[in-house]
Amino acid sequence: MKKNVLLIILTIILFCSAIDGQEKFYTKAGKISFFSATSMENISAVNKTVVCLLNTKTGELQFAVLMKGFEFKKALMQEDFNRDYIESSKFPKSEFKGQITNNTAVNYTVNGKYNAEVKGKLSLHGVTKDISANGTISVKDGKVSLNSVFTILIADYNISVPKMYIDNISKSIKITVEGNLEALK
Repeated sequence: MKKNVLLIILTIILFCSAIDGQEKFYTKAGKISFFSATSMENISAVNKTVVCLLNTKTGELQFAVLMKGFEFKKALMQEDFNRDYIESSKFPKSEFKGQITNNTAVNYTVNGKYNAEVKGKLSLHGVTKDISANGTISVKDGKVSLNSVFTILIADYNISVPKMYIDNISKSIKITVEGNLEALK
């Protein structure tokens, strides 16, 4: 009898642990890209080493990215970005900490694509600002994929552009965030 009770308790503990583990999803291979368009030149870069954590129970969402991880088509652009604009040695990372405000509309146990509304704080170049964005959450076979596209103004984050390059850099930057997350174990 004691053996059966112990077995039942152990089974319940393991079951509860498995459920709790399914509430948190994670990746360290997320992707953030940005694009700037001007009449002089288009600038784009991508970082494929973005860390993301999602708590499906609370809707809490976090992203962290090392700024030196952005790759450009032209090495000189990458060097200028890190040295002159984003100042990666002084501000090595960017973070987003927020909340999926309509989290109850997403069923993380059923395959499908769900609209998501996210609000939080974006820290970039030593400045933290409130930001909101729309995106999608896709659920497929126990995995969660996130996607969002939004725009920021570089002036909001104290990123200055020398006057001689003012026509080469857009005042707004389109940012695309993607992540394929798996259950955190």
